[in-house]
Amino acid sequence: MENLIQTLAIYAIPVIFAITLHEAAHGYVARHFGDPTAWQLGRITLNPLKHIDPVGTILIPALLFLSKAGFLFGWAKPVPVDFRRLRRPKQDMLWVAAAGPGANLAMAFGWALLLKLAVVMPDNAYSLPLAEMARAGIEVNAVLMLLNLLPIPPLDGGRIAVSLLPHHLAWRFARIERYGFIILLALLFFGGLSYILTPMLRSFLYFIKTVFAF
Repeated sequence: MENLIQTLAIYAIPVIFAITLHEAAHGYVARHFGDPTAWQLGRITLNPLKHIDPVGTILIPALLFLSKAGFLFGWAKPVPVDFRRLRRPKQDMLWVAAAGPGANLAMAFGWALLLKLAVVMPDNAYSLPLAEMARAGIEVNAVLMLLNLLPIPPLDGGRIAVSLLPHHLAWRFARIERYGFIILLALLFFGGLSYILTPMLRSFLYFIKTVFAF
């Protein structure tokens, strides 16, 4: 029980920031390109309560944690974006979709800097907890970034693909969106998601270790 509490304490802040800033970034970039929907609904905020999804933010991560899965992931309530209000809907969709994974990439580097600081600082009461939280932050943001870059609508990678595809292919590919979460959950529970994400995650973590000389 004590180990569970410690693990939850280490992961809580990284998970909250990873999900909250991911969604807020979508809304901020959408407003920049002409769609104020998320801003008008109060979703461009760092308040995690505005972004929590009972299933994606709580239930799925808890089940993965309790089942000792190879990685944790989840999702928040999607920030509402009215692509018709963007100045150039098809082109601007790419930047709105990429904003979330981009925020996770920035946070992964931020946590890596914090880990480097924790490693080089003199040992004290805070260095080990800080290092463990930083490792959790790198892992959580890496998983959220890579998961969302999978080309499955409505994941961000799916929307990026729709933005890049020619019109006659884009609208056909976008029709997959109604089945997107069914596909994702099937991949999760039948092991396909781990098969896809694990090598990507290892490569990204190796990249982080190389850049920061861990």
